[in-house]
Amino acid sequence: MKKLLLVLTIFAFPAFAEEPESPRDIGEINTAFKLIGPSHKIVVTAFEDPKISGVTCYIARPRTGGIKGGLGLAEDPSIASVSCAQTGAVKYRKPISFDEEGEEVFDESRSFIFKSLDINRMYDKGNGSLVYMVRTSRIIEGSPDTSISVVAPVTWNGVEAEKPPVKKK
Repeated sequence: MKKLLLVLTIFAFPAFAEEPESPRDIGEINTAFKLIGPSHKIVVTAFEDPKISGVTCYIARPRTGGIKGGLGLAEDPSIASVSCAQTGAVKYRKPISFDEEGEEVFDESRSFIFKSLDINRMYDKGNGSLVYMVRTSRIIEGSPDTSISVVAPVTWNGVEAEKPPVKKK
């Protein structure tokens, strides 16, 4: 029985290792003290691209404090920045979109119902780069404030960066 468990563990582990990590807050800096409720702050979160291993993105965005912020009812400001980096050998878990709008790789609610922060990945076929763009959107009107980051995959510890698989129609 122990041998069977060992064999199952050895063969099952790589499947689990390929799954991207959940987004995780890695730090925050207070920007304004609030007497009641949490302070206003800038929060930095890291996440892996859900379809591409070896790419990690970092988002910095404000989080509103005070009573409304503490209760989750505040509307956070419509600003954010993103920076992505190659953090390992680039391997495609699934085919990616080649559409002009790209595809969403991160989504976060910025208010109780009406606003969200989205990060889209686009692929620059001309040079094989991955372009990540952050934006906020509202039901009625979004924000023109954006930020982009580009990852140009390179060989990592002797492992060549993969080319993206072509999506079957």
